Amino acid sequence: MGRVSAVPIPQPRAETTADATRRRAGRSLGIALLLGAAGSAVVLIASGQTWADGSATVAGGSVSLHAGGRDVTGVPAALAIAGLAALVAVFAVRTGGRLLVSALLALSGAGVAAAALIGASDSSALDDEAARMTGDTAATVGALTHTAWPYVTAAGGVLILLAGLLALRYGSHWPTMSGRYERDGTRRAARVREPSARPAKATGPAADPDRPEDIWKALDRGEDPTG
Repeated sequence: MGRVSAVPIPQPRAETTADATRRRAGRSLGIALLLGAAGSAVVLIASGQTWADGSATVAGGSVSLHAGGRDVTGVPAALAIAGLAALVAVFAVRTGGRLLVSALLALSGAGVAAAALIGASDSSALDDEAARMTGDTAATVGALTHTAWPYVTAAGGVLILLAGLLALRYGSHWPTMSGRYERDGTRRAARVREPSARPAKATGPAADPDRPEDIWKALDRGEDPTG
């Protein structure tokens, strides 16, 4: 009976630290883009909604007053736009610039959340509206109530903040958005073509001036029959 040799079963390649880092970086890239874009959209939408309601007394009657988020504070919307620009700029810069832009993205999210939470209990916008409606600069809003939109805005800011933190942690492994290919910085040496030497003209026997046929052959070869 012939010998049967065992065929080794190929084992899967163990994941290296570099492979794990690239995998986490690729996953974090998609998550950061989703968080940043969604957070900016939430902030821009929520900051345009009504944040506070109230009323003011005018000529024995009462009028309803409403204050939108951008009437209370324009900081969240402005920071959301700045955060969105920073999210795009993360892929246009590298090394130190990418770290700086990532920090700006995180700070934009933190600023949005802080401004929204402060504005959640603010009544100055409705007080100004009450003074305008009544013509009395000392008038204040009555029956003040606040909606949930400031907290929705703050949640959008937290999403932007998380995107910035992911960029700070994994941004150095993310690709760079560029339409050009990288160059290695080396210049290819131009090949200088050496001038080819002219082939030596074949010379025949010296022309005999007394023989016309030899003179014509010498002229055909480019020689001086009188030389």
